[in-house]
Parts: sequence; C-alpha cells; structure tokens
Amino acid sequence: MSKGTALSTSITAIFKSPQEEAPDSEKLKELFQNRAELKKEFAALREENHRLQQYLKEKDGAIARVQQRLQHLENLLYDPDWVHNAVVYYQLKALGRRCEKQLARFAEQLKQQREQRLHDEVVEAWAGENRAEADALRRRVGEHRMQLQMLEDQLQAERHRVSTMGGLSKMLRKRTLDEKLAEIEAQIAAAQETEQQMLEELAEIEGREAPDSTGLDIASKRSINFMILSFAQQMYLHFTEDDLAGLAKEAGDKSVGAINYGSKSDCDRILELVARRGKSMENLADFADILQHRARLISEKALFKNDDDAVPVPGTVATVYRIDPNGVVKEKDANLLGENYWNVSAALSR
Repeated sequence: MSKGTALSTSITAIFKSPQEEAPDSEKLKELFQNRAELKKEFAALREENHRLQQYLKEKDGAIARVQQRLQHLENLLYDPDWVHNAVVYYQLKALGRRCEKQLARFAEQLKQQREQRLHDEVVEAWAGENRAEADALRRRVGEHRMQLQMLEDQLQAERHRVSTMGGLSKMLRKRTLDEKLAEIEAQIAAAQETEQQMLEELAEIEGREAPDSTGLDIASKRSINFMILSFAQQMYLHFTEDDLAGLAKEAGDKSVGAINYGSKSDCDRILELVARRGKSMENLADFADILQHRARLISEKALFKNDDDAVPVPGTVATVYRIDPNGVVKEKDANLLGENYWNVSAALSR
C-alpha cells in the first residue's frame, strides 16, 4: 500500500460519520435482545420439564398403587377362604353405586321439574302482563282511530260546505276557511303520526322474548333438599334388612379384603339378599305421597346454620321416618346426611 493510500484511509476512519457505525450497533442490540429471549424460553422449557417430571412421578406412583391393589385382589381370589368375601364386597359396592346413581337421577329430575315449573310461572306472569299492556294499547288505538275518523269526517264536511258556497261568500271568507281546513288537516296528520307510534309500540310488545329463568330461591332449594333426603331415607329403609345399607356404605368406604363377611354360606346369603332387594329398588320413587309426607316431617326438625343456606345441619335431619301405607310413622336414628349415605351431600341443591 502506498503512503498516499494509507493516509487517505486514516483520514476516512477519523472522519467516519456515526450513521456509518449504526448497522454494527443495531446488530449488537439485536444479538442482546435475542439472547434475553432465548434465556426466557430456556427458563420456561426448564420449568415445563420439571413439571412433566413431577407429573410422571405422580403417574408412576398411581400405577404402582393400582398394581399393588391388583396384586392384593389376586391374592384374595387365590385364597379359598377369601374369594367369596371379595365377591360380596364388590356386589355390595355395586349396590351402593346403584343407589348413588338413582338418588342423583331422582335429584336431577326433581330440580329440573322445579326449575321448569318456576320458568313456566315466570313466563306465564310475563305473558299476562304483556297481554294486559297490549290490550290496553289496542283500546287506545281504537279510541284514537274513532277520533281520527271524526276529524276526517269534519274535514270532508268543511270541504263540502266550501264547495257549495257562493262565489262572493267564498271570496270574503277564503282566508278563514283555508285556515280552518289547514288546522283540521294538521290535526289529522298529528293523529296519524300518533297512531303509527302506538302501532310500533304494540309491535314491540308483541315481539318481546320471554325472560329466562332466574334460578331457584332458597325456599325452593330447601324444599327440593327435603325431598332428596326423603328419597335417601326411602332407599335406606329398603335396604335395612340384615343391614344391607350399612354393609354397602362400609364397602364404599373401605378397601377389598378389609371386611370379613363370614363363611361361604354367609356370603351366599348376603348375595341372595342383594339380588332380591336390588330388583325392587327401581320402584322406590313410586311412593310419592310417602316421600312428600316424610319430607314434611324432615322439614319440621331441620335447622340451618345461616339464613341463606339450603342444606340443613346434618344433626337436625338425623331421624329416619318409616311410614306405612296407613300413614303410621315410626322413627329411627340414622344420620344419613352426616355419614353421606349414597353420596347424598353431592345430590343436594346449594
């Protein structure tokens, strides 16, 4: 390189403008920004990886517990002294689940019926108010049309009178007659506009949509819950023979192998009871009068912790009422709500 060229390069470097350095500076900033974003993404991936590892540990633990239960069940089935107990256990557990499902179905149907009834009442009241409002407006429209007809008749009469007047008389009274005709025509126009407004208001009333249901109030929810508790008691009484209700509840609370039901003959007797009593449980909801009677008895003793509570204090509804077809009532202590028979707590309205 010649001295002249080197000198020129040095001078160019000294006097280089900031704008010419900008591209390198922007690239450096972009690199720092990308590095920060990468660090954030890496931290998020590391956190997600930790979460997934914990999830896998939990799943591995759950699988291990299931395998232990399966191994335990296999050992019971291998043992001739326990195989019949295992069968009874699962039959009783299935009985409890059937009762739980039937109670839940009864509760849902009852809630839907009450909600539909409330909705029908709301819609009926709304429709009645709309009809009354529309009828009143129709009467006003009718009266207004009569007044409009009178104005139109008056206008026709005035025009006829003007047309039959003599030339001199018409000329002398022209201004007065024109003003009177104009006044009547203005009244007619105003009346027609008012009628149109009333017709639009009537169309708005007739086009209104029915309101949605606002939901059940506390009194309705309490009434529903008394019926649900009554039905839970009906099932409890249905399975009190040899304490099938208690055995089913126990099977739902404990694990297989934790309960000994006795010898093979004892187990066979329990299985026969479960089969016989289970066949007739579908008819439990057919005793509407008894269910309502029992619900009233439950409501008389029920107390609530707060005024806006729909579920009663369990201890205040711990009396089971057996009602025979003649209306004779016998009482028995059993806290179905407190012990959550048939998962009744989940079925109640809140």
